[in-house]
Amino acid sequence: MATELPVDPYELWLRDELAGVLELPHDGTRVEVIGGEIVVAPGPEVVHNLIVSDIHDTFAGAKAIDPRFSWRCLQMQDLDLSEIHDGYIPDLCIIDRDVARLAGTAALRKLVPNQLALAVEVTSPSNAAEDREPAVRRARPSKWNGYARVGIRRYLIVDRDPKIAAATLYSLPDTQSGSYQASESWKFGETIELPEPFGISIRTDEWMPWG
Repeated sequence: MATELPVDPYELWLRDELAGVLELPHDGTRVEVIGGEIVVAPGPEVVHNLIVSDIHDTFAGAKAIDPRFSWRCLQMQDLDLSEIHDGYIPDLCIIDRDVARLAGTAALRKLVPNQLALAVEVTSPSNAAEDREPAVRRARPSKWNGYARVGIRRYLIVDRDPKIAAATLYSLPDTQSGSYQASESWKFGETIELPEPFGISIRTDEWMPWG
């Protein structure tokens, strides 16, 4: 039986009440509002988390080598897209260290789009379509659309589908159309070269498709 919500799903998500209203288990289950609709996904598997960890570790390694390296990573951080009434939980948010310091000082629970330099998503079989550029027949916007709509400058999607097995960096968001105008891709096994302002290389030798 469908759950009748007392208010708009986004408002519940914003107040950190949506999971409770839906009576979701506390087992890593993730609930987001994408294209105005509630999307629930199970906690990711180990391989998914290892890929996220590899990207995080690469940024951390660059910081260890050069203290002037200004980028910090946050995993599973709520992102409030108030402009489109969506609420996402990216696998990884890349933010400037000054932004991180101010957000920490303010004890923020959710980031907003203009604080992100890069959003990262790693696909899972249960919700890959929510992360990708939408197929022609898809009626509802995906995260790809949402990230572009709110002007997030770069979006890196690691697609573990065995038919794809590649990472794609999208850039040049068009906020009017909700689409990215440029992209560059790397197959698993190739080295991702993130351009400036990051200027780092991410190895993908050990990344595996699902299945």
